[in-house]
Amino acid sequence: MQQASLFEIEVESPCIGVCESGPRGYCRGCLRSREERFYWPKLTAAQKIQVISLCEMRRKKLNSKKMKEKEQSLLKQIQAEQLSLF
Repeated sequence: MQQASLFEIEVESPCIGVCESGPRGYCRGCLRSREERFYWPKLTAAQKIQVISLCEMRRKKLNSKKMKEKEQSLLKQIQAEQLSLF
């Protein structure tokens, strides 16, 4: 049994006030889907916790992708600088 269902707790919305849809349909601010944002007030505390967990997973995936792109960019820059030495 979920702990959230044992106690009536209020789960705050993960909204940070940046309400724009990204290319995959997730909010650029909180990374919730349109449905997750729309039905948020109707979700139980346990469901809200699951949505927040999904948002955290999406954020980690997004940050990982950004780090990989940054790494590739730096690697290309270093390679270009090394080639120009010769």
